[in-house]
Amino acid sequence: MLSIIIFAISAGVLLDAIVGLVGSRRDIGFGWSFLISVLFTPLIGLIVVLLSPALPAGAPPRYGCLGRSFGCLGTVLLVAIVASLLLGLALLFVPIV
Repeated sequence: MLSIIIFAISAGVLLDAIVGLVGSRRDIGFGWSFLISVLFTPLIGLIVVLLSPALPAGAPPRYGCLGRSFGCLGTVLLVAIVASLLLGLALLFVPIV
């Protein structure tokens, strides 16, 4: 049960991080797009990001310090997703005593 909860939270944060990465190429930036998608849903966050104007061609992405922090958090949660999947697979092969 715990691995399912960890997987669900990790998958949600991963979707939010993907919306944030899309937002880093827009005027809204990574941090705001990530925060909007966490507060509402990733779908609402993606709609808000796509409605914001795109950055000019050749402009660097707008990650900011908030974006780097969430990027590290997303990496940690991605590892948690893999760990929960491996734990679930391991529990399938352990005999019940």
